[in-house]
Amino acid sequence: MARLSDELINQIKQQVDLCRLVESQGYKLKSHGVKDKALCCPFHDDKTESCVITPSKNLFNCFGCGESGSVIDWVMKTQGVSFRHAVEILTASDIHSHAALAHPCASQDISSLVASEAEPTTKAVKYGTTQKLPTPLSGDADSQATLQQVVGYYHQTLKQSPEALAYLKQRGLEHPKLIDTFQLGFANRTLGYRLPQKNRQAGADIRGKLQQLGILRQSGHEHFNGSIVVPVVDEQNHIVEIYGRKLLDNLRKGTPKHTYLPGPHQGVWNIQALSATDEIILCESLIDAMTFWVHGFRNVTASYGTNGFIDDHLQAFKQHQIKRVLIAYDRDDAGNKAADSLAEQLMNQGFEVFRILFPKGMDANEYARQVKPAQKSLGLAIRKAQWLGKGVGPEKMYPTEAAAIPEQAMPTQTTPEQNMPEQTDLDENASASNELIITLDNRRYRIRGLDKNQSVEQLKVNLLVSLEDSFHVDNLDIYSARARHLYIKQASLELCVSEDDIKKDLGHILLKLESLQDKKQQNKQAQTSQHNHLTEAERKAALELLNSPSLLSRILQDFEACGVIGEETNKLVGYLAAVSRKLDKPLAVMIQSSSAAGKSSLMDAVLNMTPTEERIQFSSMTGQSLYYMGETNLKHKILAISEEEGADQAAYALKLLQSEGEVSIASTGKNPVTGNLETQQYKVEGPVMLMMTTTAIDIDEELMNRCLVLSVNETREQTEAIHKMQRQRQTIEGLLAENNKKDVIHLHQNAQRLLRPLLVANPYAEQLTFLSDKTRTRRDHMKYLTLIRAIALLHQYQREIKRIEHKGQLLEYIEVTHSDIQVANHLAHEVLGRTLDELPPQTRKLLHFIHKMVLDACQTQKIQQSDYRFTRKAVRDYSGWGNTQLKVHIKRLEEMEYLLVHRGSRGHSFIYELLYTGEHEGRFLQGLLDVENNSQYQCDASKSGLQALLSGEPSHLSGAGHPKSVLSRQVVTPHQASNRRQWRTLYPK
Repeated sequence: MARLSDELINQIKQQVDLCRLVESQGYKLKSHGVKDKALCCPFHDDKTESCVITPSKNLFNCFGCGESGSVIDWVMKTQGVSFRHAVEILTASDIHSHAALAHPCASQDISSLVASEAEPTTKAVKYGTTQKLPTPLSGDADSQATLQQVVGYYHQTLKQSPEALAYLKQRGLEHPKLIDTFQLGFANRTLGYRLPQKNRQAGADIRGKLQQLGILRQSGHEHFNGSIVVPVVDEQNHIVEIYGRKLLDNLRKGTPKHTYLPGPHQGVWNIQALSATDEIILCESLIDAMTFWVHGFRNVTASYGTNGFIDDHLQAFKQHQIKRVLIAYDRDDAGNKAADSLAEQLMNQGFEVFRILFPKGMDANEYARQVKPAQKSLGLAIRKAQWLGKGVGPEKMYPTEAAAIPEQAMPTQTTPEQNMPEQTDLDENASASNELIITLDNRRYRIRGLDKNQSVEQLKVNLLVSLEDSFHVDNLDIYSARARHLYIKQASLELCVSEDDIKKDLGHILLKLESLQDKKQQNKQAQTSQHNHLTEAERKAALELLNSPSLLSRILQDFEACGVIGEETNKLVGYLAAVSRKLDKPLAVMIQSSSAAGKSSLMDAVLNMTPTEERIQFSSMTGQSLYYMGETNLKHKILAISEEEGADQAAYALKLLQSEGEVSIASTGKNPVTGNLETQQYKVEGPVMLMMTTTAIDIDEELMNRCLVLSVNETREQTEAIHKMQRQRQTIEGLLAENNKKDVIHLHQNAQRLLRPLLVANPYAEQLTFLSDKTRTRRDHMKYLTLIRAIALLHQYQREIKRIEHKGQLLEYIEVTHSDIQVANHLAHEVLGRTLDELPPQTRKLLHFIHKMVLDACQTQKIQQSDYRFTRKAVRDYSGWGNTQLKVHIKRLEEMEYLLVHRGSRGHSFIYELLYTGEHEGRFLQGLLDVENNSQYQCDASKSGLQALLSGEPSHLSGAGHPKSVLSRQVVTPHQASNRRQWRTLYPK
């Protein structure tokens, strides 16, 4: 039996007034102290009022015999009853129902709580044999009336039992109408408390009758104790059988979960349904049958277990002229064996027999609870029922809408509008939003969900057909012959029209929806092509930009016009990486900075200059989202993710997409034709250009190997320049410049639309050199070569487009010039040199600050660097960095042995010594081939000087024409270019 809830017990202990209860039993209370009450203890021979009641705690304690406890203990000891019986006594009164217990004021009148005898007694009873609670049964009732009274008591008990209602909810059977229609009950052993004891004549008679009926066992215990009780009635509403299902599964060995009245099984559950249909669903248990019932399939009954199909079932089927039986036994060995045997028996009697197949190991109740929505999953199982006879089976009569849909879920009736003209075309004026109306003869079809079909390969809609007061509605895959057949058959039954008429209607609807879908696809393609179609003026302006001799300078100037100050290298590399999406192996970019430094602004600025139809941007991505983005939806496009942390789950797929050019996954899906589960492959093709931002100092090594890392300038000078620009944007000139920003962005988008994905050949590729001391340079080398190709591709309108025939195919290509390599070298020194650096960019910046601070201090104090010591505060004051940021990067410099830590004399402060002496001061990439420069060329190591470098004479940096010089084998190393003066000697001004 289920345990009483702690909440109920605590409510009784707190809200039933013990003093009033004691007085109602005839005991006299006297004051004891200030607040307590005392009485002569009824549990021993007491003459001095040694039993004390404390009203504030609602407890009693006898100082003579030691008896003590709560109001429940008092009733148990004075009435001689069990704990459960005492609780029943205290809750039996109307004023102490669950609702009353919630209100303390309800416990004021308790005179009727304990009805022991006519006269109150002051003696405790060791074992009470008098009836304490009113009985729900009549002593003179016949057997059938007694069963009705017992079932009625169990029914009321279930409605007040949280544990029983929780069990029904767990099994999906908490349907109020199910409980009331079939008088479901709960036996919790409390019926015996309400019966007179067997030592009384009335008790002996009524208990004997209940034992004869099987409600009580010979031991006096309730037969269905701890069970949900389901009565089985005949057509005259006489109870002929009772089924009990234990709530608990952890029963003692040998205790059955399923119990019935003693004797052979009788009756058919839900026999009334047999008179309403010629098709019946037959389940193995009543729990499964009730599962079908609550989900709207009311033509259902149950046998009494696998071998419990009795003669009453067979005779009832014959009497009510049942034609088809759908066996819904469990999908296990016992259920399969019983279903086969029963099917043979029924078919020999002339019935058409089908088997509803659940997944292996499941029954109807478990299937409905696990496969949601239950109504649709059960309906699908019915429609796919397997014919158990030989040869081709007859067509099944599927449940009608009235039988298949619960009453509370029935759709609102839709009738044709009055005086609607007959038409065979779409009446858009009569349709609601996202809803189409088609009228054929006098049948009105309403179609919803057409917009959800994104490809021409599927056509799934919600289709409602109505004729006067009749209608039929269902979700329909019009391209599925099986689905159309089912819809035609069901609609024909509901509307009472021929199947041929519905079939013709669906043909008209199919053709109409296909034409609408084709039109939608054409409009979508037209909108896409409209982006690519430029007016003559737009094309002329875009070509003027692409043919500009100082194209790279124009790009940097336009970035500044759009409000992006400084960051020349980052802007140009980001722009070239975006252009590389048109190559077969695009670049990938990771923009790194601390929070609020401007990494998102830089990414947005680059993305704004690319066509909207060629970029996709997300804030985050789940682990498998990439695999379902469409096979070619990312091809030659930019995939931008606002924060790299938001794509942690998709990191593996992104790495594969970048390096392999495609990703694929095998997943379980349903075959649209057969409905069976099968392995399906989803594939996404590249190439795709990745762009991400991050605030992490340590970037995933695998991801860093695949990306160009752009570090945002976080110097004070850059911050001051940004502030200046922000102030200028508030002036009238700034507002006008903001208005011109849209024109600049539109110009660059048009220019990139004109770029063609041409092949790029590098005639100098074999002469190029690259650092080879680390295995990771194998990928960095490809980044370097791709950067050269992206620069050449951007200048394609300034190059000769050459053609070559290969295997019968004419290929177009352009060639790399020496100026492309010059620009790529300067960008590689800044970008690839940073990625190969053992220090993160911000840590390297801090090292430069500290080095300059130490050099200045040593020069001022005229001491050696090894003799100079400094603190974090000195670095913080000199650099202007925050304390938290500073500690992170100084810790890294300690670990990499650029700084030596000396303990200070004051507590645990830190004193540092700089071990770094300025080696490899410039972030130059070793091993790059020097392109012989025969014209004006200057390199500035600072980011802000990069524009000066790239805005030189047109012949040097525009990439126009062919190289005027040859490539030399001179290699520029960081040692050779350790300072700006040495660098300028290599490239004189």
